[in-house]
Amino acid sequence: MTDFWRWDASQTAEAVHAKQVSAREVTLSALARLDAVNPKLNAVIQFMPEQALAAADAVDAQIARGEDPGLLAGVPVTVKVNVDQAGFVTTNGLKIQAEALAREDNPVVANLKKAGAIIIGRTNTPAFSLRWFTSNDIHGATFNPRDKGLTPGGSSGGAASATAAGIGAIGHGTDIGGSVRYPAYACGIHGLRPTIGRIPAWNPGLPERDIGPQLMAVSGPLARSIRDLRLGLAAMSAPDPRDPWWVPAPLEGPPAPRRAALCVAPDGMKVAPVIAEAVRDAGERLRRAGWEVEEVEGLPPLREPARLQAQLWLSTLPRGGMAAAERENEPCSLNVYRHMQALTPPPNLAEYQDALTNRLGYLRAWNLFFERYPVVLMPVSGELPFADQADQGGAEAFSAIIEAQLPQVGLPLLSLPGLSVATGLSGTAPLGVQLVAGRYREDLLLSAGEAIAAAGAPPAPIDPSW
Repeated sequence: MTDFWRWDASQTAEAVHAKQVSAREVTLSALARLDAVNPKLNAVIQFMPEQALAAADAVDAQIARGEDPGLLAGVPVTVKVNVDQAGFVTTNGLKIQAEALAREDNPVVANLKKAGAIIIGRTNTPAFSLRWFTSNDIHGATFNPRDKGLTPGGSSGGAASATAAGIGAIGHGTDIGGSVRYPAYACGIHGLRPTIGRIPAWNPGLPERDIGPQLMAVSGPLARSIRDLRLGLAAMSAPDPRDPWWVPAPLEGPPAPRRAALCVAPDGMKVAPVIAEAVRDAGERLRRAGWEVEEVEGLPPLREPARLQAQLWLSTLPRGGMAAAERENEPCSLNVYRHMQALTPPPNLAEYQDALTNRLGYLRAWNLFFERYPVVLMPVSGELPFADQADQGGAEAFSAIIEAQLPQVGLPLLSLPGLSVATGLSGTAPLGVQLVAGRYREDLLLSAGEAIAAAGAPPAPIDPSW
């Protein structure tokens, strides 16, 4: 059997459309890869081989009739277990949601299906999709295929681990505080956090989210190539009236100067020398590709937006969130919630209103900055990918992680898009950078990301070596 699982999504869709290979052949190859490496990784925790092959046969039948199955015709993908997919349980890594059987698809799942994608499995997430590490008491721990001792990231750790190892060409993830960008970084692939409202999403089987998460939480693609992120974004962003936040913004915006601001240490954060070197190397890659890159000392604020992001996120705790965490009684997530409460207590009503009010001023400052610099280049994290479960080392260790993750947490409050681009390796640890642009300017991020990745990225897909 040809190793079609090695192909990226763009190559697969082109070949399936051209009848050079059938969707069934591609799917059989993807399922074989899943069977071969997932036992080591535990990245996929819900399986659907019969449904995947039936979907592939439907794509092949459409092509035989001369119809267009969609942008992702025959492309194997994975879906995160915290979004509704009809016929499967939306566990979100929780024992207390073990019976949450979905009866209809989340819009992002529906859009993948409408685009002809073949969903081959559902990927793991930490309990409550809370951490930058991926383990829980219902599905177990997920491992990083590049190094078992490193976190695969979180909360889309299963998606990143699977995609890096060739289990699917595109992984669906969600991001409220780095949950697409950080797993992509940790596993040495690329991940796009789109603007709020770009990709429609909603879980019909679960309660509505509070306004803070509504403003910050998005779905987005993870992939081994930037062109696959572009393809995945186009497929996932089709309209769906069930998400009132969805915006009919064009995927390509007006022309903008190819100018980027490079900032090694946003808001004076501590950055490891190897990270600073990676950011400056990415800047040189952009310059060689014809971009104007200016290193700047400061950016609009991220630290206070990060504090407000945590405050709005934690506002759910006194309204049933902590009670749910205590019912689940999963030690890692309980520890994280308690550390977060100590650092940023849940707001009272006045503080909640102030956070929403002040959000506008910070977004205005960033919008004005983007007038001068349409793209910003910065670290994904101040440190190399953490040792697995490092957030369980006590309050001091957790505070150090929060500081390193400032570029992850500050942006979601502002509903801005961000792109994590893999650039290389430091030993077994992946290196990468983050690009940021104005709202609905994912096109600028992808353009700059392509230039950076073209100059070198970690090899993928890869086999776990243990």
